[in-house]
Amino acid sequence: MKTIILDRDGVINEDSDDFIKSPDEWVPITGSLDAVARLNHAGYQVYVASNQSGIGRGLFDIESLNAIHQKMNTELQKIGGRIQAILFCPHAPDEECQCRKPKAGLYEEVARRSQEPLINMPVIGDSFRDLEAAMTVGAKPILVLTGKGENTLMEHREQLLNVPRFANLAVAVERLLDEAAVKES
Repeated sequence: MKTIILDRDGVINEDSDDFIKSPDEWVPITGSLDAVARLNHAGYQVYVASNQSGIGRGLFDIESLNAIHQKMNTELQKIGGRIQAILFCPHAPDEECQCRKPKAGLYEEVARRSQEPLINMPVIGDSFRDLEAAMTVGAKPILVLTGKGENTLMEHREQLLNVPRFANLAVAVERLLDEAAVKES
């Protein structure tokens, strides 16, 4: 079984500088849910690893976060998609935890749960911290230009010279699956 890690806000759903605090604010990016379903059908376990500091900042609670994730999972199920697990860091940036990206705690937990090594595991994100955490553990960082992606590319162009970049999750998944098909043939 192959494993992939996706960030949530800005990759699967629209991002907001004011945080996604309720199911009503959670809006999938066009094509992203279909992309997750395509990954599943191609034999991938899809994990989501997401910083959710809005909890630590007191902007929303765990019940709201669970309701957001329930909406995402329900929408995915309608089209035959599934997320293996959603891992998140609830801590505020100043809490010095090991799970807040760019630290690698969430990714290490994915490796433990999936029993797959992180080396060359695809990690798709829109922020530099997603990609930095991937580089730290030897995973394969992939940038999408949705969410914070355009700004990430402008601010970190030098560090991202060898990182593949795509317009959105759907395009990234299409390329990833095409490359996998070529390797298998």
